[in-house]
Amino acid sequence: MSLDLILLFVSLFTWGIGEGLFFFFQPIYLAELGADTMTIAGVFSAFGLAMMVAHVPAGYLADRIGRKPLLIAAWTSGLLATWVMALARTLPAFIVGMLLYGLTAFVSSPLNSYVTAARGKLAPARAMTFMSAAFNFGAVIGPLAGGWIGDHVGLRTVYFIAGGLFVISTAVLFFLRSQPTDRHDPSSPPAKLLTNTRFVGFLGIIFVVMFASYLPQPFTARFLENERQLSLSAIGLLGSVNGLGNALLNLLLGQFSARLGLALVQLCVMAFSLLIWRGAGLEWYAAGYFILGGYRAARPFIFAQVRSLIHSAQMGIAYGIAETFNALALALAPLLAGLLYTRDPALVYPAALGLLAVTLAVGIAFAPRDHAGGAAPEVRTLES
Repeated sequence: MSLDLILLFVSLFTWGIGEGLFFFFQPIYLAELGADTMTIAGVFSAFGLAMMVAHVPAGYLADRIGRKPLLIAAWTSGLLATWVMALARTLPAFIVGMLLYGLTAFVSSPLNSYVTAARGKLAPARAMTFMSAAFNFGAVIGPLAGGWIGDHVGLRTVYFIAGGLFVISTAVLFFLRSQPTDRHDPSSPPAKLLTNTRFVGFLGIIFVVMFASYLPQPFTARFLENERQLSLSAIGLLGSVNGLGNALLNLLLGQFSARLGLALVQLCVMAFSLLIWRGAGLEWYAAGYFILGGYRAARPFIFAQVRSLIHSAQMGIAYGIAETFNALALALAPLLAGLLYTRDPALVYPAALGLLAVTLAVGIAFAPRDHAGGAAPEVRTLES
């Protein structure tokens, strides 16, 4: 493994600890600040929209000015947003910080482009799932510590600790080497993305799969606290189990082709929904959260399939467009989840199971085929 990937591993691991401290508890802390169910749904929807708006510009800039400047910008923005949340004493101020944190999701395109370019002999899906595992190993530690801190001194403290960890994570990033930008042969340009029908068709698959996969997640921590009477420490334990599942299942699923892996991701979310809905104790919920760890592999598998459909010079903007559709799903799913939760807190889980059964069939039928481990040919467009 290259030094750059090792540095990224360290930085992502540290960030995973920090984000794990607070992110799992966001709906609970929003309620503590006075938000009701539909307000929380609206905040998560706005968070998804904030994630959505920056992906395409970030992908375009990554192709033009390089990936490292975008990585540093994203890490720095996330650091500042976390301190805004930590210092906020009112719900509107906290929401501002949370939405600023959502904007930093633009890191996804340059990060995965950077990893793809620095992967050496690793297949794209394996390199990206390995980096995702770095973040998730850190996320094993964060929720458990965050739940304990929340029970003993209050959830607000976790944001201050996370802000300190993010300073370390950001500092590590400055030691990465810059990468040259990819260029195409001017005499033989690649097909434009919007005329690449295979790429455009896959965007629709991304949306429906990610919408269905995220639907059961936004209110589960609140469901377990209010309907199953779990403490913050117990919920934090579940978050750490989820982080462990994220890390281990990312490494395991990364051995499969991207097409098969994306199908397995949906099966993981279906198992999670069933275990939360019908489970009758902490051990059942822990099993569900461990299996939900497969959800984190969805984006690397999506990027690996996108990579097989486009020219390398289009990688940043293509990843950005794909992330925009992913973020749109994350923006809309909480609204439906909130409506279902207000009608019946448990209703979201059978609804997710039914929808996932449909999206699984759609993905199997129409997702692009690829090589084992997500490896992709260098160029595959309408003109190749």
